[in-house]
Amino acid sequence: MDLNAKAVFELRTLTGAGVMDCKKALAEAGGNLEKACEILRRKGIETATKKQSRTTRDGLIGAYVHTDGKIGVLVEVNCETDFVARTDEFKSLVKELTLQVAAQAPRWVSPDDVPEEIKKREEELYWQQLAESGKPEAVKQKIVEGKMKKFFEENCLLEQEYIREPEKKVKDLLVETIAKVGENIVVKRFVRFKLGEGDNE
Repeated sequence: MDLNAKAVFELRTLTGAGVMDCKKALAEAGGNLEKACEILRRKGIETATKKQSRTTRDGLIGAYVHTDGKIGVLVEVNCETDFVARTDEFKSLVKELTLQVAAQAPRWVSPDDVPEEIKKREEELYWQQLAESGKPEAVKQKIVEGKMKKFFEENCLLEQEYIREPEKKVKDLLVETIAKVGENIVVKRFVRFKLGEGDNE
């Protein structure tokens, strides 16, 4: 199959993948650009997952102050090298994360960061709500799990819907960037200030 350079260039522009990866994906997709994007995304996620155990000692602190000056955000995002920290892809990710925190006000980075006592309190509350429902225990368990999932999606940055593309989560954006830059990336911490508000839990 003759893969024309224009299709390879277009796929590279869309995905940020290397030339050889684009050629292979186009060949696998029979020249279909949309399928090739999906193949690269899938492979990128696989590669990114393998990279997530690697140490991150570099990175950037992103800052954002809302135009009215009443909301301010700082986010620390780590990567493996200063080289990647200076790339447009990494800088763009950091910027998007500051905007996400400003707009959606998450309380923690991921479900792992939610204190155990808060998880326990939420679960107990959901069980109490179902106490008089008459539903079987197995059904109640599934409902509680669903409510906890929703709690994490609302309160944990990585589990939130990405404000620009609600069909994907913030963690998907992170994985896509890892696939593009070829290094592990970790959202270390963030703080969000809103004028007149005290400390969060």
